[in-house]
Amino acid sequence: MRDLIHYSKATDIVIADKNVRAAERLIESMETHNKVRIREIDATSHDDLVRVMHGSSAVAGALGPFYRFERPIIEAAIEAGVNYVSICDDHDAVEAALELDEEARQKGRRILTGMGWTPGLSNLLARRAYEELDEVKAINIYWSASAADSEGLAVILHTMHIFTGKVTSFQDGHFISIKAGSGKELVEFPPPMELVNTFHLGHPEPVTIPRYFKGVEEVTLKGGLAENYLNFLSRLVSALGLTQVQFTKHLTGHILKAALPILPKKKNRNASAIRVDVKGKRGGVDVNLSYAVTDKMRRLTGLPLSIGAMMMANNKINRFGVFGPEADNAIDSKEFLKELQIRDIKVGQREI
Repeated sequence: MRDLIHYSKATDIVIADKNVRAAERLIESMETHNKVRIREIDATSHDDLVRVMHGSSAVAGALGPFYRFERPIIEAAIEAGVNYVSICDDHDAVEAALELDEEARQKGRRILTGMGWTPGLSNLLARRAYEELDEVKAINIYWSASAADSEGLAVILHTMHIFTGKVTSFQDGHFISIKAGSGKELVEFPPPMELVNTFHLGHPEPVTIPRYFKGVEEVTLKGGLAENYLNFLSRLVSALGLTQVQFTKHLTGHILKAALPILPKKKNRNASAIRVDVKGKRGGVDVNLSYAVTDKMRRLTGLPLSIGAMMMANNKINRFGVFGPEADNAIDSKEFLKELQIRDIKVGQREI
């Protein structure tokens, strides 16, 4: 929100929330808020969503868990006749959203799903490599985070969800289902994250990237928490079947949220990170590119959403339908990375 106020030319920015008092506190904390107003909304009501979104130049969605809310919000956006950008980070939610692609194209709507940290920043770093190299064969994406960097209920529910059941991966040129929490791999990230155990998890990148990048044979996503016991706990909760039913999942999420403040955290690693490794060819020579970014989760997630919303409102996204940020005629990767640099998000690049 602060980024939209500072960088956009919008004269009317609406915060739509069920918790009006929380929205008021947010506005009160801002120095410049005369162009921001609040509208109360019940996101479980289709009619309420359509009513509040109608007439907007662009709608930015940050309501999780996305496995519950993404598709219904997109359906409402299409009916309301508005363009939509979200930070959706659940693989099955994106798969469900992509089913609306044809309807959105026929109605001339632009629906950009997964424009946050991972997915979002990760996809566009992959896009940058895809544009730089002559040929791309494999894209391996890794993320790491610390419980000290985010403690919200939606984050906890998302973490339990992505450690549950079978998740989508793309290997040997085919979409496959793979056990969540498998494939443990120790990965090095920039300081302060450094070495973190990562696992195959349910995220949208392997769902969307192979659809748009010709010739790519592998797209994998692994992630993990700096507090390794939380990785173990997430896998245990899934193994016990506590994430299979909505009621028990939410009950477990609330219990973990209450316990998290007293559980040990890696305060020296109070950050989040993304790493994208791309294997391909340049001038007939094998090349391995690696991109990495470390910052606070709220910035890594919120700034891409803000930039994407502004691009959408300013008609800089020329693709219709439902799509990921790396799609053709979606987000210009060079312009996006330039906007991140303006906001002091530093992307490291090296050949490995």
